[in-house]
Amino acid sequence: MTAPILVSAYPASPAHAHWDPVLEGELLPALCALPGVAGLEVPWTGGLHPHDEDWFLAHVPAVPLAVTSIPFVMGRVGADPRYGLASSDEEGRAAAVADLRRVAADVARLEDGSAASVAVVTLHTAPRATGAVDALARSLREVAALDWRGARLVIEHCDAFVPGRVPEKGFLPLDDEIAAIRTAGVPIGLWLNWGRSAIELRDADAVTAQVASAAASGLLVGLAFSGAAAMQNPYGPPWADAHLPIASTHPESASLLDDAHVAAALAAAGDIEWWGLKAARRPDDTSAADAVRTVARNLAVVRAAG
Repeated sequence: MTAPILVSAYPASPAHAHWDPVLEGELLPALCALPGVAGLEVPWTGGLHPHDEDWFLAHVPAVPLAVTSIPFVMGRVGADPRYGLASSDEEGRAAAVADLRRVAADVARLEDGSAASVAVVTLHTAPRATGAVDALARSLREVAALDWRGARLVIEHCDAFVPGRVPEKGFLPLDDEIAAIRTAGVPIGLWLNWGRSAIELRDADAVTAQVASAAASGLLVGLAFSGAAAMQNPYGPPWADAHLPIASTHPESASLLDDAHVAAALAAAGDIEWWGLKAARRPDDTSAADAVRTVARNLAVVRAAG
């Protein structure tokens, strides 16, 4: 494995649900100190931190960051089903672009006011079920024109809408996202999350094929390892986007992401810029040390497969 690894900090951190600056202050540098870890994925929730932006600017480690607004996007979609970069409703589309202007401003704040740098910003192709390629292409041109301080823009593919099924995200199919990038003619790539693809495809082998398809497009920038399960499990209901661990690290999770499918996805992706790991803390993880141990076990599987 030659590409650097970004670890998602917020699924591992109990401090995002119940603010604990001491725990978070221990966790972030400890994650960065794990073998092979280059940086962190952090959420944009309408601001740089859900509890204390000044604390975050002062304590975020001096590493590359991936900034994801997916928690914020899902809240906006829940409040207004017209909202999203791929919306055919002009108000809903414009609102999503306006929010990304806020993200870009906060990227600049991070670059200027902290020791970290922003390497990747993920975009998401809401709304649910009703997205359109032409609307997304228009949005991508507008978003690409913003000042991102050199950060790489990527569309993070989430589970696409499937008629007759209640989706987790229900955004555009991968082929439509690729078509919109090509139509827009802008330097935006793709980012895949194994678990979100599994939620869409309901088949671990089909995820490998989707990774290969994304790689064949020439647009694949990153692939994050995160599991999903077809049955009720300690992390939640079937097909929830709960960032399940790799199966061998917690068999009770019923995660479809096993060691063999990690290796298959790595091979299918080929030579890409970034790998990611998005593993939730175990239900009984309460301390920073517990969460770091969980991430370390999952990280060891990815590194061994590469």
